[in-house]
Amino acid sequence: MSELIDALNQLQKEKHIEKEVIMQAIEDSLVAACNRDFGKNAVVKVNMDRETGDISVYVEKTVVEEVEDPATEISLADAKMIRFHYELGDVVNIEVTPKNFGRIAAQHARSVIVQKIKEEERRVVFEHFAHKEKDIVTGVVQRCNGKNISVSLDDKTDAVLTEKEQVKGEVFKPTDRIKLYIVEVKDTNKGPKILVSRTHPELVKRLFEKEVAEVYDGTVEIKSIAREAGSRTKIAVASNDPNVDPVGACVGINGARVNAIVSDLRGEKIDIIEWNDDPAVLIENALSPSNVISVEVDEEEKSARVVVPDYQLSLAIGKEGQNARLAAKLTGYKIDIKSESQAAELSEELDFGGDFDEMEDFDLEAPAEETEEVSELTEAVESSSEEEESFEEEIPEEPEQ
Repeated sequence: MSELIDALNQLQKEKHIEKEVIMQAIEDSLVAACNRDFGKNAVVKVNMDRETGDISVYVEKTVVEEVEDPATEISLADAKMIRFHYELGDVVNIEVTPKNFGRIAAQHARSVIVQKIKEEERRVVFEHFAHKEKDIVTGVVQRCNGKNISVSLDDKTDAVLTEKEQVKGEVFKPTDRIKLYIVEVKDTNKGPKILVSRTHPELVKRLFEKEVAEVYDGTVEIKSIAREAGSRTKIAVASNDPNVDPVGACVGINGARVNAIVSDLRGEKIDIIEWNDDPAVLIENALSPSNVISVEVDEEEKSARVVVPDYQLSLAIGKEGQNARLAAKLTGYKIDIKSESQAAELSEELDFGGDFDEMEDFDLEAPAEETEEVSELTEAVESSSEEEESFEEEIPEEPEQ
């Protein structure tokens, strides 16, 4: 069995699989095999010599006065024939190594080694990518499987970029190198399963960390991200150093830094704005590139009314509402955008509505007592009118001259 020891030493050197781990696994597999031969009650032990590789099989038996179960017990007389000092209750290890056990052991050793190599390779891959979870990697496109894309992350590991995690409109061909965000790494029976994405907002954040040194070292902090993958992203940045301009650091000289990230995202537009703890200022910044006249914030309702110049209303809202939508995601506020003329009209309507409300609040109904008096007076007037009418009827007409 010296060849086995040499093979295990080589395996430990090349695959970094501990020799002791494999030898223990071989012993365990042989114990399982022996239990089938000696019965489930038998206590079988397999010992593999760490230097020579020789294997011996033993059965543990307890010394008793009368044997009831030969698989687990031995009489005191038989025990003393093995070794004179045995007494009742002692445990005796009796060697029962089969004659052809070397061949059986070799077969088990081979299957165990193969299995351990596979398990170790899976473990190494899992641990390697588990450390990269929530980070980005560069993959090479291998092939398209229907609507899914197979991407090679290294020589031994592939991942599947599902349709859900692909940016609409992006087209890849084999050998293309693409940046991917590792969403999750799962350890399964078939090996590690790596979930990757091109649409996750954190992909943009990690790209800035790789490209902008100030973001990587924490001088510039990315406070919030709002992304519509493939179209536009807004990020809000703040500086922890008063001497560092956070927006300028992320843009780079002549836009070199942000352009590199745009290239990795295949043309996706990126708006970089400065973070501000004042919600009104933050909302104004978030609606860039539009100018803002005023911002009214309701912090309890997490809503804001924004007034912009008439000629910039469409710019503030953006194509299909995208600019306003991303600004709302970035700030966490529900934003209502009005043009200057719309705001003026609304203000006039509110003013008129206020006067009308005051009129409605005014009590036009007289007190009950006054109402009764008025009713009596009205009846008296109506009665008087009737008498006058009847008096007029009784007056004869004067004869004509």
